Amino acid sequence: MGDATVTTLEGREPAAASPVEEAAATGRLRRLRAPRRPRLWFEILLIAVSYATYSLVRNAVPEQRAEALRNADLIWRLEGQLGAAFEESVNHAVNSVTWLVVGMNYYYATLHFVVTLGVLVWLYRRHPGRYAATRLVLFVTTGFALVGFYLFPLAPPRLMNGQNFIDTVLVHQTWGSMASGDMKNVSNQYAAMPSMHIGWSLWCGLTLFALASVPWVRVLGLVYPVLTLVVIVATANHFWLDAVGGVLCLAVGYGVAHAWYGRRPSALPGTSRNRPRLPPPNTSRCRNSPDARARPAYAPP
Repeated sequence: MGDATVTTLEGREPAAASPVEEAAATGRLRRLRAPRRPRLWFEILLIAVSYATYSLVRNAVPEQRAEALRNADLIWRLEGQLGAAFEESVNHAVNSVTWLVVGMNYYYATLHFVVTLGVLVWLYRRHPGRYAATRLVLFVTTGFALVGFYLFPLAPPRLMNGQNFIDTVLVHQTWGSMASGDMKNVSNQYAAMPSMHIGWSLWCGLTLFALASVPWVRVLGLVYPVLTLVVIVATANHFWLDAVGGVLCLAVGYGVAHAWYGRRPSALPGTSRNRPRLPPPNTSRCRNSPDARARPAYAPP
């Protein structure tokens, strides 16, 4: 008898996906990208867990004091070479006006969280279709900031050696910084680059400017990150180059959101698709109904 022939699967190309499978995968992807109002309980849980994770990771980054101070000197020298090392002058000028610097301390401590949460709530209620995409921008921005905290520890100006910066929180006995006073023991003092005060405030400002319908709210959206920049510099919590880092992180966030959704968040439909609107009543059928034909077109008083 002849030798038996054995057929193996080696060398065979894998079977291509069927059109039905490809259509199903495309449909699932479209559903993921479709504008919809997220579940409220899920969003509250997601934001709480995300912020707790952000704080844990940020504060778990080793406080490399020597490297952070060297990096601060590097930033200060670079700004001097650019002719833009103005932080110390602004810090001293603002510190001479007590009511102004105290207000800035509280601005630094509160608005960073209050305004960001407020914009998220406003998005959820007024623009549910754009909420997930805009929230993705914020989350990606914050994630890249954590990478910056780890790779480039940086001391804020008020902690530099050999400089004359004023820690306005300590001098005026206010709570304006998580890294000053008693709070410095529970917060990483050397997570200054990039500045998330700028990243988050610019996210709020651009979102309000793009989506708000009231003119003064749109203007306020543009003013808010500018005021935040003045505050972080005046209170000696950041160099202005830290703000540049925050802007770059935000740009990455918008890039990721655009790549996922295929357009910028503000260009997405504003209404959700999981709440279909009821169709308008068919007035033509009403006019042609037997009851309508039975009634006269005009009845005298």
